[in-house]
Amino acid sequence: MAKAEKGTAAEPAAASDDKVPEFETALEELEQIIERLEGGELTLEHSLHEFERGVRLSRTCHEALQQAEQRVQQLIEEDGQLRFEDFDLPPES
Repeated sequence: MAKAEKGTAAEPAAASDDKVPEFETALEELEQIIERLEGGELTLEHSLHEFERGVRLSRTCHEALQQAEQRVQQLIEEDGQLRFEDFDLPPES
């Protein structure tokens, strides 16, 4: 049985599973995984592998967004002192 090249849709690279990618990279990879899963061309085993990777990437993206949300603050000067205040978006009209 011929084995597909590592990193292709048929045989994902195991090495990429070990690294935690940055948000943009993780999101892009997650989108590619979704396309492959929706394509219906993968075997059950490869579909499960891709799904598991997608869940890990989704968690990575969620954590990155939570950290970014915590860092998004408005800097306000009050009595010569700087303080941080949570950033709230204005309500939509």
